[in-house]
Amino acid sequence: MARTENDSWEITESVGATALGVAAARAAETESEVPLIRDPFARVFLDAVGDGVWNWFAKPDLPAAILETEPQLPAQMQSMVDYMASRTAFFDTFFIEAARSGVSQVVILAAGLDARAWRLPWPAGTTIYELDQPKVLEFKVSTLAQQGAEPTGNRVPVAVDLREDWPAVLQQAGFDSSAPSAWSVEGLLPYLPAVAHELLFERIQNLAAPGSRIAVEAPGPDWLDEDVRAQRRERVDRIRAVMAQVDPQREMPRTDDLWYFEEREDVGEWLRRHGWDATVTPSPELMASYGRGVPDGVEDASPRTQFVSAVRG
Repeated sequence: MARTENDSWEITESVGATALGVAAARAAETESEVPLIRDPFARVFLDAVGDGVWNWFAKPDLPAAILETEPQLPAQMQSMVDYMASRTAFFDTFFIEAARSGVSQVVILAAGLDARAWRLPWPAGTTIYELDQPKVLEFKVSTLAQQGAEPTGNRVPVAVDLREDWPAVLQQAGFDSSAPSAWSVEGLLPYLPAVAHELLFERIQNLAAPGSRIAVEAPGPDWLDEDVRAQRRERVDRIRAVMAQVDPQREMPRTDDLWYFEEREDVGEWLRRHGWDATVTPSPELMASYGRGVPDGVEDASPRTQFVSAVRG
């Protein structure tokens, strides 16, 4: 589904479907023998929408023909689950530490099916602002309400497209720009054009008081490397072609059709230039710190991103 300037989506479409794909990876990790993270709500979302391309990670029982053609695919799929688990652990830890330090305002940009407002141990008095498109937030809250789940903090939904004037809507919802806050930018930047990427951080800069914190999943140094992109596309197309023959009902997602491959400033450098004390951790290093990695001899298909954490001085 090609992107357009003012596009919107249901939870099972376009960018919404990618949120379900991430939920499938979190569900697979949660249900593993030794899970790094626990997200009991991930499976709830998948059950609510039924089967679809988003279940790529949740149903790893691949046809024999696929395994004959791509014997490394199960290990590569596991590396993606490991990546998503590491990513989730990174942001979970970030928010828990920020809340324990006394930050009582949390802003989750492009919240998608992030259920941290329901599953993290928020200290009393913490307010969690969740920003996303109305249909996405409506699906999430209605699905969890049917399960009797209640937020563990003061959750405030902010239904807005991040390409609009979301700072005004956030402040109307009660956000106080004079007090420290904690921000997450997870699974978002590739879906923004470069101009919107720059504007996003300018707006955060205007809203984040001294002492604020931010955690970002950012594109890596090879984001615009044509060879890397071509290799990824060739691998995906090869698997999609075999899958179309042996199991037409299961289509491997091609998320990079939804991304904007445009030049943009390195996030760590941008934050440092604007007065933040930033730490940048490449994704392989982050995964290794959690005891996750790709076995020797297996082509690594996990994203080459950077995880940035920073505090504003």
